[in-house]
Amino acid sequence: MPTNKKIYPVILSGGSGTRLWPLSRKEYPKHLIPLIDKQSLLQKTLERLAELPCHGPMLICNQDQRFMVAEQLHEIGLDQASIILEPMGRNTAPALAIAALSALEQDPEAIMLVLPADHMINDTAKFTHAVKQALPYAIDNHLVTFGILPTSAHTGYGYIQCGESLSDNAFQVAKFVEKPSLQLAEDYLKSGDYYWNSGMFVFKAAAYLAELERYQPEIVSHCRQAWGLRKHDLDFIRVDETAFALSPNISIDYAVMEKTTLAAMVPLDAGWSDVGAWSALFDVNAKDSAGNITEGDVWVDNVTDSYLYAQSRLLAVVGVKDHIIIETADAVLVADKSHAEQVKNIVQQLEKNNRTERLYHRVRYRPWGHHELLVESEHFQVRRVIINPEMMISLQKHQLRSEHWVVVSGLAEVNYNGAVHTVKANESFYVSANMVHSIKNIGEGLLEFIEVQVGECVKEDDIVRV
Repeated sequence: MPTNKKIYPVILSGGSGTRLWPLSRKEYPKHLIPLIDKQSLLQKTLERLAELPCHGPMLICNQDQRFMVAEQLHEIGLDQASIILEPMGRNTAPALAIAALSALEQDPEAIMLVLPADHMINDTAKFTHAVKQALPYAIDNHLVTFGILPTSAHTGYGYIQCGESLSDNAFQVAKFVEKPSLQLAEDYLKSGDYYWNSGMFVFKAAAYLAELERYQPEIVSHCRQAWGLRKHDLDFIRVDETAFALSPNISIDYAVMEKTTLAAMVPLDAGWSDVGAWSALFDVNAKDSAGNITEGDVWVDNVTDSYLYAQSRLLAVVGVKDHIIIETADAVLVADKSHAEQVKNIVQQLEKNNRTERLYHRVRYRPWGHHELLVESEHFQVRRVIINPEMMISLQKHQLRSEHWVVVSGLAEVNYNGAVHTVKANESFYVSANMVHSIKNIGEGLLEFIEVQVGECVKEDDIVRV
């Protein structure tokens, strides 16, 4: 690889991680959660690039998660990243078409390193080595994927059968296989010819677009239009919604990799996991002497080989084995560890019944800070609101509700119908319906206040931006 050649990392930061519900939700998915230690999986993915010659990464992001993604980049000091917003999910093939078009504007020979944001890799040195092994094949116009050396007959992963050898460390791809039955997975493990499909890739942006145009020309056409009509919004890039919506909804595997003759595979044995379910998370975390993982205010008696997580209150567990018990402020999950994959079925039921617990937690993040729902009824709700220093809630009004704010700590500047008021701790302010207002943190620390909403509608859609 030429020494002056840099990689364009593309981080796929979408998805909702339904099998890790109730901790992972649509607005706060698993890659944004510190599941292993104090860093999120997204932050770990970005820091894994440190030993590779990379340009600033591109993140393909769900627009509902954009502010949390931006904040997590800021936390690790990554200011050279671009965040591209998808107006809706269209799977990985269109997302990577957008990324390829962006990379090609900067370099006609751009090489992309595609990484999902929600994977765990224990050995960064082996990962770096495998990427460097893949680069010559990418330069030679192969579409290179990484095959994970399987450690069990796992039925939750797709498989790759390796074909003819390209060298000591790379193979042609014989075929991709869908998630198999247990018997097939056991046969694959015994054969030694099959690897888990990691969903990570290295290829030239131009080579990927050429193969995508060969097999799915509609995607390239609509994505070119969507990218050409993009707009900049603060630190984000918004592709055109109308054009992007016309693109077929399809993964890179179905669209290209299962059809192309250019597919190659580099084996990877670096302690990889997609952390796709609670059982997978159990496998990669450290256990105590009873084989348990406990997080939060957890008390146990005669409990073994279980994952116990308490977010908001005391969790007491007695006499269970091989269980997953996850407590959050608004939901509790109890599952046998062997049935962890079926958690997604509960999320599907919640979706059918329009339950908001599948979408967000009681704490919801915003560009200015966050708010936490404390009490909720049909015609009133109470929230704890935190505004970061120098940030503000935009000028707005409500048609169907009034609001009463009590400042707990910090210093607020309230704009109320054009008049400016300063409100400090232990003082309150009343905002009546249809009155234009905003609130800004003018103190050095966090601004915290309790907000009581009363009216015919206390939902988010009763906001009129001014």
